[in-house]
Amino acid sequence: MVYEHPLAYLLGLEGIALLRAFTGEHDRAFVDARLAEVRALLADESLVDAAVHADRFDTVTGYRDWSARYDDPGNVAFQIDTPIVQEIVGTLPTGVALDAACGTGRYARWLAERGHKVIGVDSSPDMLALARTRVPEAEFLLGDLHRLPVDDATVDLVVCALALNHNSSLDPILAEFARVLRPGGHLVITDTHPEAVARGSIPTVRSPEGQPGRIPVYRYLVGDYLRAALSSGFQLRRCEEPVLPPAPAPAPTKDAGPWDLWPWSLARMVPEAAQAASAGVPAMLIWDFELDGSMGIDNRLRGKDI
Repeated sequence: MVYEHPLAYLLGLEGIALLRAFTGEHDRAFVDARLAEVRALLADESLVDAAVHADRFDTVTGYRDWSARYDDPGNVAFQIDTPIVQEIVGTLPTGVALDAACGTGRYARWLAERGHKVIGVDSSPDMLALARTRVPEAEFLLGDLHRLPVDDATVDLVVCALALNHNSSLDPILAEFARVLRPGGHLVITDTHPEAVARGSIPTVRSPEGQPGRIPVYRYLVGDYLRAALSSGFQLRRCEEPVLPPAPAPAPTKDAGPWDLWPWSLARMVPEAAQAASAGVPAMLIWDFELDGSMGIDNRLRGKDI
């Protein structure tokens, strides 16, 4: 169970903004305004009893709800990672491509259009049903990232988008990617940046009964991905940390909005603090790794619990 109190989130934004002011990013007027806003928030009786208890849903349960709206145009993550992934993959030769945690098939479709033979794997039957309709020429398999239903060294490219940090450990999954890739093959990963996770960028879903829930997201540091990849025989080729372009501050509001819009609707209650807390903070983390051809598969997997 996750205890989500809107006042706690708002005070957290104010705190981050004040910390950045403490190191010289903002002046005294900014600090005075934040402190006054904190006092007003603490005095706001509408926030006192506004907390929500949200369940922790596994990915299969959570994506059952999310699958129907996963591809909505409002999913900003797609606008951020797609151009970079396409730029990376566009330089690689076509071959057998695995879309790991393929979801509704957004990358599977693009890979197929580029001429790759595409295999999609996902643990959500609801997502796979949409992917099969979207990309009929690809092969889609129900499976888990820890046990991919793919033979050793049969894939030239693995793309894994917005999925790794739903798992409690990176190492066994990176080892599994190394197992299915041919030497010299590439692994392209996108994930929510740990700084964005810390600011509440976690999927919002509901149970069939309407119970609020969150799909767990683990806050891995940049170095966690790198260490897991290097230990599985990958070499780093590229790393990007794209930042959302600055947007005008929305008009302030005293309405916290419905739980389904948290934390974004909460941020609109303290727009100046929210902007200061998020300025220059990366939204996503994108990797391009190449599998070291000098390491045999036995050496890459030795000591790995996959």
